[in-house]
Amino acid sequence: MLGEAGVELSIPHRVRGVRILKAVSSPVRLQILNLLFDKGPLSYTELLGSLKMNPTRDAGRFAYHLKFLLKADLVEGDIETKKYCLTELGKTVIDVADRIEKKALKPKGMLVRTSRIALEEFDSNKIANSLVKEAKMPTDLAQKVAKEAEKRLVKSRTKYLTAPLVREVVDAILIEKGLEEYRHKLTRLGLPVYDVASLIGNRGNTLEESSSIHETAGEIVLKEYTLLNTLPRDIADAHVSGSLHIRNLNSWILRPTEIMHDLRFFFQNGLDLERINPLQLSFLAPQTLESALSMASDVLLHSAREVDELQTLDYFNIFISPFVKGMEPAKVREALRSFIFNVNQHAKASLCLELTTPQFIAEEQVVGPLGKKGGNYGDFKDESQLVASLILEIFGEESARKPFSNPRLLVKVRAEVLNDERARAMLLEAHRLASEKGICYFANLLAEDGKCSGLSASGFRLKSDLNSDWEIDTLRTGCLGQVAINVPRVAVESNRDRAKFLDILRERLEMATRALEIKYSAVKQNGKGLLPFLTQNVNGDQYFRLENCAWVMNMIGVKEAAEAFYEKSVYESEKTLELIDDITNTVHDFVRKSGRRRARRLLPATLPDSEASQRLAQLDVERQGIAKVRFSGTRERPFYSVLGRLTLQDGKVLEDSLTVERKISAIRAAGGLTVIDLGDVEHKAEELVAPTKQAFESCNVDVLAYDRKFTYCANCRRSWVSLLRKCPSCNATSTLTFFDQFASL
Repeated sequence: MLGEAGVELSIPHRVRGVRILKAVSSPVRLQILNLLFDKGPLSYTELLGSLKMNPTRDAGRFAYHLKFLLKADLVEGDIETKKYCLTELGKTVIDVADRIEKKALKPKGMLVRTSRIALEEFDSNKIANSLVKEAKMPTDLAQKVAKEAEKRLVKSRTKYLTAPLVREVVDAILIEKGLEEYRHKLTRLGLPVYDVASLIGNRGNTLEESSSIHETAGEIVLKEYTLLNTLPRDIADAHVSGSLHIRNLNSWILRPTEIMHDLRFFFQNGLDLERINPLQLSFLAPQTLESALSMASDVLLHSAREVDELQTLDYFNIFISPFVKGMEPAKVREALRSFIFNVNQHAKASLCLELTTPQFIAEEQVVGPLGKKGGNYGDFKDESQLVASLILEIFGEESARKPFSNPRLLVKVRAEVLNDERARAMLLEAHRLASEKGICYFANLLAEDGKCSGLSASGFRLKSDLNSDWEIDTLRTGCLGQVAINVPRVAVESNRDRAKFLDILRERLEMATRALEIKYSAVKQNGKGLLPFLTQNVNGDQYFRLENCAWVMNMIGVKEAAEAFYEKSVYESEKTLELIDDITNTVHDFVRKSGRRRARRLLPATLPDSEASQRLAQLDVERQGIAKVRFSGTRERPFYSVLGRLTLQDGKVLEDSLTVERKISAIRAAGGLTVIDLGDVEHKAEELVAPTKQAFESCNVDVLAYDRKFTYCANCRRSWVSLLRKCPSCNATSTLTFFDQFASL
């Protein structure tokens, strides 16, 4: 009886099961279930449309299938919304159908090579988990996308599955379903196989180390990450389109651009590297000149990993002078030569030489051997001048064959230099190096309000106007980052409407400021982990003063913008020069208000940036046509000017070039670099001192360089002034190297 009863009880369940199997036996009914699973609740009309049925011809057939599903309890209707949706039983049926389909179609042991460099059996749950984790997608939606991806991969019968391929399929599904916000978050960063092969092939034909391939590949990934996940869409689009140029985009959220070092911090405290890495050795405060220079070299070496570009050793000869006391000049010379060679190999740096000791430093207490304090730097004037003189000699000797470009040598010109006989002699020697090899830069510190400034060979300037303290304002800080403004693009977009021009300029300045704000927040947040050397502290005093860094907006192509606006040269039209005044006033007004609102050191500048100068001009030429763009350079290599340029004639700077430079230099709160091209003409050192003084006094130039172009023959190991097609000595062409550092600026 029990057995019979059991059979009787099971019959209704079997009948229901048969009804369900019959319900899904029809392709149309199964398609309806899949539609409701994929898209959620749908109305009668929406279902009919999704099935691509004709409302007149196919209404009866569709109603029959829908009624069958309702009777089987796989679909239910909502009276309020008038839509149909799956029941729990309907969802179960879909799940079972999917599993049956996978069993039927899925190759045995379908494996995926994952990003962990491992082979794993395919599992759609991992896709769903990734969507939830990476794209922050709701779980239900993630599971639907994962199931759809699995269906496509199984049906394709792909023999070789990789994680990138699976991600591409998922991305395609997200695009089809209009889920663009999730696809954006799920974007995979990296390089196509072809690009990697090209990268290896191209570098293999150069003298660069293989590590540069790793660096370049990593930089490309970080650029993509910054554009996709760090910067707002409008700023990222502005960079890509060429309205702005974010310098060092690959490290925008990682580290600062420039730093002004204070060697006294390390001369007093030593190098406590164990705090950074317990496996490293630490060094006590130096006792001798050799150990002090070795420590300075180590500071540059460790900081090079945490600074994008130039590192400046300001007041170098003054801070090193206490270690020279009582030494023979020959030994001092040899120690300095070794130091300069080490820097040349391991870091991009500029050495700032003081030809005399300014009063505000002369009164400062000395940090000497073993970190001991005693006396003032004014007591070591002779030692300081000896170091400066020897460095100039070393640079002269090493540049005999070819220009010695790293470290860059920056000579500070102060009013007291002109009244000191020994300082005047060194200034003359520096101009000889500039005249013959173009390797010296000259910093303008003649003005009273700028005498405590810190400057680098890039032209970057920090005045002591933040806290009115020359140490806190100019040392152990630097340039946070640079965003270049494409000013000629603003001129074109304004359609020669002056008010519109200035409005667009303000918009670009605001956009650049937001990009710099993002960089500041990222570096501040990640500093302890990513900048361990710069953020080291002694007794609560952190070395790098991030909060005092300058946020630089680099004004690219101001001259070309004014000329494009009025279609007249800056040397021909007063109106063109007046527009430069408007640009200057607008920029400074914006900086004053925005900097005060953000409580940050927001500063405009015109600093060398060959990538920005060329890239922005090239994009504008491609966009508008070469006939409509005002640019410098050639048709093949257009660029926008960012350097100041002065013209020398008969030993004097031409007045019209001074007038233009005077206008543009007014923008440069954070400095700029000005160049005088010497061409192929020989100049005696004493002939250049007057133009330097004229440039400094007449148009407030920050940093001045004399441009010499050279051709170096590796076969003859000799160099010649000018850019030559073949070596004058051996007639070789393939052994030539050209030195033309200001060509595209």
